[in-house]
Amino acid sequence: QVRLVESGGGLVQPGGSLRLSCAASGTILSTDAMGWHRQAPGKPRELVATIISGGNTNYADSVKGRFTISRDSAKNTVWLQMNSLKPEDTAVYYCKARIATFQTLKPADYWGQGTQVTVSS
Repeated sequence: QVRLVESGGGLVQPGGSLRLSCAASGTILSTDAMGWHRQAPGKPRELVATIISGGNTNYADSVKGRFTISRDSAKNTVWLQMNSLKPEDTAVYYCKARIATFQTLKPADYWGQGTQVTVSS
């Protein structure tokens, strides 16, 4: 019913930039919070940034000042602009969105398949 498709990952040198995109599609009634999480090898998945429908944002301390989250609510799309990337940013990045569908009417969390970000020289 709902599909989240991420793009924009890849290999970048330290200090470089990447921009991740996530588009939600399906029988969407409404979308509340959208965000990004990441999981590095051997570590638990962690929150990176979120943005709610009103535009308020929240960031992990480790990415504040370097990453910027934004969204287009009409297009159910969220972006993550990542600047000044560090090797410790290497992880699989997952898009997450809280969405209500025409079928369920109640919001539920949906995840994308993940996109690899590797920061290395």
